[in-house]
Amino acid sequence: MDGVPESHSGWTFLTNHARVLAAIADNQSARVRDIALRCRLTERAVQKIIADLEQAGYLSHTRQGRGNIYEIDPAKVLRHPTEAGLGLTVASLLSLLNLQDQTHRQAMPSEPV
Repeated sequence: MDGVPESHSGWTFLTNHARVLAAIADNQSARVRDIALRCRLTERAVQKIIADLEQAGYLSHTRQGRGNIYEIDPAKVLRHPTEAGLGLTVASLLSLLNLQDQTHRQAMPSEPV
């Protein structure tokens, strides 16, 4: 990683925890370095977020060789009282993010072969 990622000021729609969770959902064997690059965070921040998600039961990992394989609990209810009151789960959040990602990918022109 070439130093600290570009900083961002102001608010965003997604938390860094949601970004890291989505990155892991996309690649369960991703390295912390790769997640950090994708989410534009430091590796240390990603390690802390992964620890938070594991402590809360949203995520677990199994050591495989020198890396980790992550497993997300899709049935875990989201933390905020508004979403929790509606019964929204990690699966519903990831589904929403994936739906948007698929729509974006379809709208992108295909690369020449």
